[in-house]
Amino acid sequence: MCKGTVKLCLLHIGIILYFTNCNTVNNSNKVIFNYNETTNIQSLDPAFAKNQSNIWAVHQLYNTLVQLDSNSTIVPSLAKEWVVSANRKQITFTLRKGIYFHPNIAFGKDSTRQLVASDVVYSLQRIIDKKIASPGAWIFNGRVDTLQPFLAINDTTFQLNLIAPFQPILGILSMQYCSIVPHEVVTATATNFRRAACGTGPFMLEQWEEGQALTMIKNPHYFEQDNAGTNLPYIDGIKITFFDSKATEFLKFKQHEIDFINDIDASFKDELLSKKGNLRPVWQSLIKLNKHPYLNLEYMGILMDTANALVRNSPLQNKLVRQAINYGFDRKKMMLYLRNSIGTSANSGAVPCGLPSFDSTKVKGYYYNPTLATKLLAQAGYSNGKGLPAIKVSTVPIYADLASYIAKELQNIGITLQVDVMQKALLIDKTSKCQVPLFRGSWIADYPDAENYLSLFYSKNPAPPNYTRYNNPTYDKLYETALLTTNNNLRYSLYQQLDALMIADAPIIPLWYDEVIHLVQNNISGFKPNSLNLLELRYVKKLSLATLYLQK
Repeated sequence: MCKGTVKLCLLHIGIILYFTNCNTVNNSNKVIFNYNETTNIQSLDPAFAKNQSNIWAVHQLYNTLVQLDSNSTIVPSLAKEWVVSANRKQITFTLRKGIYFHPNIAFGKDSTRQLVASDVVYSLQRIIDKKIASPGAWIFNGRVDTLQPFLAINDTTFQLNLIAPFQPILGILSMQYCSIVPHEVVTATATNFRRAACGTGPFMLEQWEEGQALTMIKNPHYFEQDNAGTNLPYIDGIKITFFDSKATEFLKFKQHEIDFINDIDASFKDELLSKKGNLRPVWQSLIKLNKHPYLNLEYMGILMDTANALVRNSPLQNKLVRQAINYGFDRKKMMLYLRNSIGTSANSGAVPCGLPSFDSTKVKGYYYNPTLATKLLAQAGYSNGKGLPAIKVSTVPIYADLASYIAKELQNIGITLQVDVMQKALLIDKTSKCQVPLFRGSWIADYPDAENYLSLFYSKNPAPPNYTRYNNPTYDKLYETALLTTNNNLRYSLYQQLDALMIADAPIIPLWYDEVIHLVQNNISGFKPNSLNLLELRYVKKLSLATLYLQK
């Protein structure tokens, strides 16, 4: 063997040892998936799974009756099948047998027990229990029977009773709010169930040092298998860290201490991505970029309630002014230069691409047309913007540059937009109380049905979700008809009519339909984004970096 070969072998060994050390967790050989939460996890109780950080963690620990596959189609989970009654107000679910809760001392000497239908009744009842005060109570309010909404026929048969047919109900049952919990553990831990997670999910809670780290381990008795009959999950555990700085998170990712990053912070977006949204050449061999349509609409909302003193005399009450604003700025240019082409410019209605009812040929929104915008302003009595008072738009810090871009574009047609930046919590509070006439908003789908977006404009809904207080009797009647329509093609047609009717009235200024974007380490496989950006780790595999290096 020549000296050069020996040196090369020693170099390979050194690299392997380095990578092995970098990829070892607690000096064990366990395969651990690592990710970071810049916003803390407040609770592991599914009844409080109201934001992404909570939802992601809860999804690893619990199961729901039904779930979404990679195409956002409803498929079985704890329930293996279900039957809808002729009047569509009753759904009867047959549960799988042999599904057990994670071990817990609250179960007594057996340490666990099998899931039964009464657990489903208990879990869903918690959501609407006023003493629990779950933020998810809205998913059943006004929809389920007031006397006996949830019923256990026997240990393997559960029945859901509705007030009236509601087509999206299965999508709602896939939400993490509807995860199934055991009453013994909830009762034993009292108010501390937020930390005492016990479900049937693919991972079990191991340790949680709040603000520091949360670890989960593989559930060895998990019921799901892949198509080859191999038990899921593949990895041995999950570790979540809580660095609140995106810069620190990115540094940890570059050091292989984190396996993926959700979304790309503006501070290093240009370092990683071209203006067309692709990885720059220097990064292409080092990491993977995953993209997928995301059911999230980014928009500006316009308060429409003429009884509100704030907006009674606002020029925004004139539809022509609202339409002029919509035509007055270039969304595609905004996406290219300020978003690095992450997402799609919203040139249709409120329903984003990624939903089966989306059709931009049937719902025509607004494109950049400054000539038409100027004409509309003149028709509204503000020729070249003369006499038009300044309009204030309220936004959050991370979107201040986008608001400033729109303001600069609108200035060219005679509209003065003043950007008012406030913290997110304050803006949410003010929009909920109808205290801002023009505001930056977003709506992430709770379940994969266009009704979830169209509900934002149903006048009988409060704020949220109807932040604009849009009120159109024709819209309301059509919306109610759509809810009772079971034929998908006909219902989608009604959805499109609703979206077109609303966008013509222009209570919102759609900005873009979002996109899930993940940076993923090269040694991770089976990690695919989805339209709800739900963290799915059951199918993830992770090679050691040393193995990956040798494969190359």
